[in-house]
Amino acid sequence: MRIRKLKSMLGIAAKAGKVESGGFCSENCIKSGKAFLVICAENASDRTKKTFKDMCAFRNVTYREVFDKDTLGHVIGKEERTSVAVKDEKIAAVILSLIDVQ
Repeated sequence: MRIRKLKSMLGIAAKAGKVESGGFCSENCIKSGKAFLVICAENASDRTKKTFKDMCAFRNVTYREVFDKDTLGHVIGKEERTSVAVKDEKIAAVILSLIDVQ
């Protein structure tokens, strides 16, 4: 049930234009201070995970690992993605609460 709600919220955020996806776009979003939550795929490479984890820690952005690349991309209506940055604070809070409940 929570997984379905989480996928729905990510899809809604993507439709609303409140999501940047992919490594390069997510990185730019974090560096520009627009990201409130970064979600990285569980099957992303260790280097990618470490890069995003360190970047988020340095800039005080919440970081979580959820889903695999295919699922993460499918949820936002794209092909496989390693990372997603949520740019809306309230949507990020709802998504974070759904992730942490699991």
